[in-house]
Amino acid sequence: MPPVIPLRPPQTTPPEMQERAMDNLRFIRETMERAGTFTAVSGWGEVVIGCTAVIAALVASRLSLIGWVVTWLVEAAVAACTAAAFMTAKARAAGIPLITGPMRKLILSFSPPMLVGMLLTALFVARGLESFLPGTWMLLYGTGVVTAGTYSVRIVPVMGAAFMALGALTLFVPATWSTALLVAGFGGLHIAFGTLIAWRYGG
Repeated sequence: MPPVIPLRPPQTTPPEMQERAMDNLRFIRETMERAGTFTAVSGWGEVVIGCTAVIAALVASRLSLIGWVVTWLVEAAVAACTAAAFMTAKARAAGIPLITGPMRKLILSFSPPMLVGMLLTALFVARGLESFLPGTWMLLYGTGVVTAGTYSVRIVPVMGAAFMALGALTLFVPATWSTALLVAGFGGLHIAFGTLIAWRYGG
């Protein structure tokens, strides 16, 4: 009679591996939940940008054309640095990588309208069409926010649409309204939407 060969019992997954797998799944789930409600746009950064824009509008309104344009270009640089600093701080606090994720997508989507804005600014000043700059700036800025906002929460493209609407209105009203509309746009909309973003999406 041939010898009976006992069957080897099926190997079970060690408890340590099961616990590690559960930890990994928990980490993935929490990361996806954070990413679903995270916007790289910092609400408090937008509020600061709005405040500096109000100051820039009031200062620029007292200057000649060249001084007016230079003031707004300086404000654009200040706003870009402010946004980058606040976005970096927000992403770091949330534990979400910025350079390889939200920041890269935002830059790729936001940069083309801004480059077009720089080109049109030089052209309009050279051709004596500077009265169209406030409306054009807000239209292009809003376009950039809408396109970049496709990678963010819904309120971000809504903010961009508000800028586009105000920019379109600015193109068809008297040029004497430009300072007030710039204050309302780059100042008021940034402050209002920035406060909402900070309140609803963690800063």
